[in-house]
Amino acid sequence: MSVPLRISDLLARSDLALSVTYDVPPRLLDRTIEAATVSDLPVPGKWLQGGELLMTIGLLLPGDPAACRAYVREVTEGGAACLALGLGQGLPYQEAPAPLVAAAEEAGLPLLTVPDEVPFIAVTKAVFDARADEQREVLHRAFATQRRLTAAAAGDGLRPMLAEWTAATGVGAAVLDPLGRLLATGDRAQHTPPPQARDLVERVAARGLRGSASSTAGGQQLEVQPLGARRLRGLLLLTGRPDDAARSVVPGLVSLLSLELERRHLRDEPERRRRSALLSELLAAEDPAADRARDMLHSVGLTAERVRGVVVEPEDGREAADGAAGEAAAAAAQEMAADLALAIPGGLVRVTGTGPGGTPGGLIEAVVGEDLDIRDVLARFAPHRPAGIGPATAPEAVRVSLRQAAGLLAVSRSAGEPAEARQSQASRLLLDLGDRRTLHGYADSVLGPLDLADNGEELIATLAAWLETGGAWDATSRRLGVHRHTVRNRLDKAMDLTGRRLDDPDDRFDLWLATRIRRGDAATAGTGGRPAPPPPPTRPGR
Repeated sequence: MSVPLRISDLLARSDLALSVTYDVPPRLLDRTIEAATVSDLPVPGKWLQGGELLMTIGLLLPGDPAACRAYVREVTEGGAACLALGLGQGLPYQEAPAPLVAAAEEAGLPLLTVPDEVPFIAVTKAVFDARADEQREVLHRAFATQRRLTAAAAGDGLRPMLAEWTAATGVGAAVLDPLGRLLATGDRAQHTPPPQARDLVERVAARGLRGSASSTAGGQQLEVQPLGARRLRGLLLLTGRPDDAARSVVPGLVSLLSLELERRHLRDEPERRRRSALLSELLAAEDPAADRARDMLHSVGLTAERVRGVVVEPEDGREAADGAAGEAAAAAAQEMAADLALAIPGGLVRVTGTGPGGTPGGLIEAVVGEDLDIRDVLARFAPHRPAGIGPATAPEAVRVSLRQAAGLLAVSRSAGEPAEARQSQASRLLLDLGDRRTLHGYADSVLGPLDLADNGEELIATLAAWLETGGAWDATSRRLGVHRHTVRNRLDKAMDLTGRRLDDPDDRFDLWLATRIRRGDAATAGTGGRPAPPPPPTRPGR
């Protein structure tokens, strides 16, 4: 490994005969020299880029202490690594002036002297030669590392490349899948990505192939690069700070790892087809035996006691109107299904023949465990696409869950996000998606007679409280702070005015929906943004 040129290296060269003008601390002599330049300007700072050995004969060097301090400050703020003063016959100085030496020592700027017999060009050439040697060494190591990686790529899998990279550069490397799960690492002892890398991995994964990111966490340099050709197949996590040689090889490492992941993707196609066929077999039976359905799921590693069906619409019919677009839509559906199969434990995913209305893109159906955060998976691999999520069921009833999921696609299209089947979903969707003017008109038609009655607001509030407590008289009286007989009398009056019956399921639902619409904002705020479910249509107790 090459060593950068330092001030101490120049002092050690007898042919240059450089000297220090004061007792410079060793840490200052360890400064790296990036270049050498000559300037006799009194304000050279703006012409510097940092790391230079600035040489001058002091033609315009000020003589008083204050002016010397200002000059040294200018050089230091310009980023120069050190200052060298040329001495000799016919030059302004035969030795370094005391005010300049004092100012340099005070500012922590190494001040060297160049003897008369050594021209500045000799010092400049020595610096440039050393820098060229550094660059040649960096290039040599980069080529050597790239050859090692290329040879490892001919081996089996990702790990040989990662191990060669770490051995050559000292920088840790791991390949993760798009959900941040570890696929391979150059360190056999590493089983999970470092916790501090989680946010960085999620940020890059959310952007797909569009960019990388780096950060420093806990004093450790972290960098994440996306892997894949046309779609995100994985993520490269680098742990450590690559030097110049290693940095130049990172694009090559990314390319080789991307090729390996694409090769793995193609190699896994038969297994994806097998699992798709297994899902079709599971769904073909009208009433599969519970043990048979559970064994089929266990055979692919899906051991959850309860599962749910998921349906995704990969393409809009308008996006696949002609034959060419239809073929592209079908190919896109297969790619999306493959991504979902990679992310979903068990990989039970299939593409049906056609989508709604016979669109060529078809639908993607999947079976997932109840505990999987399927919304996160859909956001990552099927962003902005309509998706329905069925209720959790036993494995043998997953057909029903898939049917309900497919029925939610229209709702998802309207809402702009995946729609999930839950208890009381129908009433929630009605309130969320219905036209507000229509809903309020409906509420007025049901509750209008109470609006015209004396104490109408009191009657409506009592009716709403009773419905929300599921028809519990004591709970309603406690909520309102009145006697239960008062509750009964108010409800009897409300039923007389509306012509409804509390023991009729349809009437009871109409009344619940009308009161919920009326109370809309307050009821929604009290239930975390969701309307409360309607009470069961049971006969009120007396």
